Amino acid sequence: MLFLHRTTALILTCAATLAAQAPPVMPDNVIFEPNLRYAPGPDSGVDIVRPRDNSGAPHPAVLCIHGGGFRAGNKESYLALCIKLAQHGYVAATVNYRLAPKFQFPAQVHDVKAAVRWMRANAAKFHLDESRIGVTGGSAGGTLALFLGLTPGVKEFEGYGPNLDQSSSVSAVVDYYGATDFTKSYGKSVDAADVLPQFLGGDLDHARPAHVRASPINWVSPSAAPVLAVHGTVDRYVEYAQSVWLMDRLRAAGVPAELATMEGADHGFKGDVLARADDLLLAYFDKTLAEPKEERKILVSNHGAAGEVMELSWPSGRVLWRVPNDHGHDVQGLPGGHVLYTINPQRKVVEMDAAHKPVWEYGPNEGLQHPISAQRLPNGNTLIGDARLGKVIEVDPSRKIVWQYESPDLGNMRMREARRTPAGTTLIAIEAAGKIIEVDAAGKIIWTFEAEGGGKRLPYLAHRLPNGNTLVSLADPGEVVEVDKAGKVVRSLTGARPDVKLSWVSGTQILPNGGLLISDYTGKRLIEVDAAGKLVHEIPTGNWGIASVSLPVD
Repeated sequence: MLFLHRTTALILTCAATLAAQAPPVMPDNVIFEPNLRYAPGPDSGVDIVRPRDNSGAPHPAVLCIHGGGFRAGNKESYLALCIKLAQHGYVAATVNYRLAPKFQFPAQVHDVKAAVRWMRANAAKFHLDESRIGVTGGSAGGTLALFLGLTPGVKEFEGYGPNLDQSSSVSAVVDYYGATDFTKSYGKSVDAADVLPQFLGGDLDHARPAHVRASPINWVSPSAAPVLAVHGTVDRYVEYAQSVWLMDRLRAAGVPAELATMEGADHGFKGDVLARADDLLLAYFDKTLAEPKEERKILVSNHGAAGEVMELSWPSGRVLWRVPNDHGHDVQGLPGGHVLYTINPQRKVVEMDAAHKPVWEYGPNEGLQHPISAQRLPNGNTLIGDARLGKVIEVDPSRKIVWQYESPDLGNMRMREARRTPAGTTLIAIEAAGKIIEVDAAGKIIWTFEAEGGGKRLPYLAHRLPNGNTLVSLADPGEVVEVDKAGKVVRSLTGARPDVKLSWVSGTQILPNGGLLISDYTGKRLIEVDAAGKLVHEIPTGNWGIASVSLPVD
């Protein structure tokens, strides 16, 4: 069932034939760099084929993963496609990975994720754009390609290889006849009974949990990458229906998914069918990996399952990079591409540079317990809200506390975000009390807003507007309100509009055009409204839990 990508011969014969073949002749317009290593060990070979040009501009990239029933095959089987991709403007990589039965699932997934991380770590060397990496594979390679596309941020599939500071996410997948549900392979494939027990440690009766866990269809979520599946209708090794099922699941999750049906084609495309499939692949990557024509980039703090700070292209929601934040809450873009964010369980506030390397930290050594909020101030100091200690502090670059406000009303995880106003006062959201307080430099409360509905409204964040009013995010129902100095709600940006009805608003970011970017934390979506509160864009966020949003600063 999970056969070599470009053949229909017997699997072992095919592997021996491919190994004996001379490599393709490399055209003058490409650079070929063979037998590199993306990780230690003899099974981690990678060949790079890339355009020969002097522009210095980064190119989109494609990782190619060979098939062979997870137990045979080699990277050389994809060199011809890599040449075609390089001549088309892509940096193409073809990789080996550990094979069954010596190595069982998820070793192969660990390997291909390590290969993507290696590509990102070497982006400058190979002139590739780390924000535009696609993946393709056939048969077993197709299944592994799907794993890359469907499991961004799933820690159990990262393994323990090198470059763990890099993301293994991909932006698009082209899958040639990869299996998607191993629990339905037996009886529908000529070799499933032989291949799968070696890959999964037993047959379906004896290793059902492994069959479920190794099936890409069970990892579909709204955060999956777009997928093109190319499949023949008379495939004897991987039933055509496997791709149909995946398309249905992806579309139900709101993920762009396309199925290219090859009428009358069997497993292992060749001739005209292969040429047509590869044309579809090129067209799909040209579409999905094109230089983004987005309105802006945004930063989000994912407090959800993955626990990461991300930069997204907006309004597509395409992930440009990820950095773990251990389920932190806050994020702020700083000049020069730097980012300030909280790592709550590690009790740290971190500033990282544009290369995602930490350049400043404030944390447990300074006594933090649960930093839930962080803001870099115009004077270079940092405002930090600690929800466990119940205090908000301002620290200078040398980590000296130059101001603080402390109250039991903030402690025991009752507070959320704190933000300094242009006037030098500090707005603090006391979520558990359902109120916003404004504290002056002397530590005196000079203004309070209590939302109608009391504590259930869960105010998360407040911004002071240029007109002196205050923008407040609320829950139950989700709403963003503008409040005047008297504490009166003068405008609801979202609450009265059925098209943007919200559940629990956490992060908000005022946009340069007067609009607003809003995270609906429990409603699982990010939305943009214009200055009048009209919906402009929205994306579902699935298993992300977006607590805060910000804009990067170039």
